[in-house]
Amino acid sequence: MIRINEYGQPVGAGLEGWEPPPPPPLRPLEGRTVRLDPLNSSVHAQALFEAFQEAPDSLWTYMPFGPFDDVDQLRATIDTIVALADWQPYAIVVDRAILGFGSYLRINPPDGVIEIGSIAFSTTLQHTTAATEAIRLLLANVFELGYRRCEWKCDDLNAPSRVAANRLGFRYEGTFLHATHYKGRNRDTAWYAITDAEWPARDAAFQAWLAAGNFDAEGRQVRSLSDLRHDQREQSG
Repeated sequence: MIRINEYGQPVGAGLEGWEPPPPPPLRPLEGRTVRLDPLNSSVHAQALFEAFQEAPDSLWTYMPFGPFDDVDQLRATIDTIVALADWQPYAIVVDRAILGFGSYLRINPPDGVIEIGSIAFSTTLQHTTAATEAIRLLLANVFELGYRRCEWKCDDLNAPSRVAANRLGFRYEGTFLHATHYKGRNRDTAWYAITDAEWPARDAAFQAWLAAGNFDAEGRQVRSLSDLRHDQREQSG
C-alpha cells in the first residue's frame, strides 16, 4: 500500500509490528510424503551419490557443482555448502531413502528475505508428490518464521527451473543480465519470488493439491496445482 508522507511524497507501507526473523532453526521438516533433514556429508553423501547414479550428467548443467566422479567429490561439496554462513541445505528423504537435496541460501534475516535453491532431485524423486511437498515444506517454514519474501533464482536459460517456479506459485520479477558466471560461462539470472502477503493463497493451493483425496488409486493427481491456484484467483477476484 502506498502512503503519502508529510512532504507529499509516496512511500511504502509501514512495517509496524514486524521484527526481523531468526535464521531457520537447524531441524528436520516433516510432511505427509517426505522429510527434510539437515544435510550432513557423513550421513548422506554415500546414499546421495548412489541416488544420482541413474541421473544424466545434464542434471548438473545449471548447478555450480557436479557431476561427481566419486563419492569423495560429493562429500567435499556437501561440506563446502554446509559451511557457508548464509546457506542451510537439506537432504530429501522419502520412505527412508535419500533421494536429493535442496537449500535455503542467501539467508537475510535483517531484511526478512530468504532464497530456495541449489536443488538436485534424483530421477526417482523428480515429478513426484514428495518433490512438490519438499518445496512446500521449505516455503511454509520460511513464512512461519516471519520472513517477508522467499526468492527463487535460476539461469535464464534453465527452462525446467522456470517452469517449476511458475508451477509452484513464484512470480517472475525480471532477468538480471550478466548477473554472475559459473563453469566458465555467463549467467543471466531470472528472479522469482513469493511474498508473505501472497503466501496464504499459495499455501491453500498447495494443501488442496497435497490432500490424499486429490490422488487416485494409482497416485495420479486429480487436479493440478496450477488449476487449483487458478480457481482461487477466480474466487478472490
